[in-house]
Amino acid sequence: MRKTKDTAPAISAAEQKEAILRANRRVTSYDVAMLAGVSQSAVSRCFKPGASVSKSTYARVMKAAAGLDYIPNAAARSLITRRSNMVAVILSSVANLHYPEALAELSQQIARRGKRVLLFTMQHESEVEQILNDVWQFQVDGAIVAAALTEQQLLEFERRRLPLVVFNRNLRGRTVNSVVCDQYEAGRLLATRLAAAGHRQFGIIGGPDDSPVATDRRAGACDRLQELGLPAPVVVPGRFDYASGAQGLQQIIDRLGYVPDAVICGNDVTALGCLDHARHQLHIDVPGRMSVAGFDAVEPSNWLSYNLTTLRQPIHNMALAAADLLTSLIESQGQAAEKRSFAPQFIEGATARLVQRADDSLAA
Repeated sequence: MRKTKDTAPAISAAEQKEAILRANRRVTSYDVAMLAGVSQSAVSRCFKPGASVSKSTYARVMKAAAGLDYIPNAAARSLITRRSNMVAVILSSVANLHYPEALAELSQQIARRGKRVLLFTMQHESEVEQILNDVWQFQVDGAIVAAALTEQQLLEFERRRLPLVVFNRNLRGRTVNSVVCDQYEAGRLLATRLAAAGHRQFGIIGGPDDSPVATDRRAGACDRLQELGLPAPVVVPGRFDYASGAQGLQQIIDRLGYVPDAVICGNDVTALGCLDHARHQLHIDVPGRMSVAGFDAVEPSNWLSYNLTTLRQPIHNMALAAADLLTSLIESQGQAAEKRSFAPQFIEGATARLVQRADDSLAA
């Protein structure tokens, strides 16, 4: 009688596996197909997310695969599909507690779409050119880049026909697919809320010079304070790290000759350093004498001992949008560039006075 695809296998999984081991070779999809009594293409469909396959066929293939300890060969599959199912993610890890949350969200969203993250990290965003030279060596299907890119770098993505989504970087004047939280408006929002509560003299502790996020936040706050007719803020450099908070606050006080009404920090890590130095080293009443605020709403900022006034970026929604947009670009290249923008959420913590006092002269 002629054997059909539904005929039971002639040997057991253990016997077939033993034969493969004796031949000193790897288990292939062909071996699984032979044991399960199905076609090799049916095996491939069973291991492809979203592919059409009957429940009975799927059960037989999975049973055969388990019996043979079969694991699909991603490299071999990429030769057939011409896709690696890998996405390059480029992030800056510079002393930023926001980094793990962004990475975790991006990884989860990309994995749900049947792809895996190939992570590239930078200490400073100015290193992106070197990182891109490494990215070109891998056959990734697309890239999500949290760094400012030059026009030449954007053109290189186009030349290589590699789908790109810029994450949380506002490349103004550039035609590029991006998902952003408007950092300039975030700076304006923080300055507006603090000024409305009667603060007049501000200090600002910035971030790294090569960080467009830090630049936009600082510019937004400074522009808004100028619009409100308030004294020019004292702006000092920072590095997005804890030590910058203490150093920056001391520099602001030294330049002013007195304690400012409010200090806006480039991110929450810097704000926590500023807050600890103010309370424990300088014995400043926060928020009674001076308000402190940051950006990002990282986990420690919500701890009871801090309860920081800050702005939260909708990282989950941004990661979801980035994964959706990149998947769309991979499936249908050539579509018009799209920018998806998200607004930050103001977190009313306990480190800033947000209600104007009746006797608010606040003279310097």
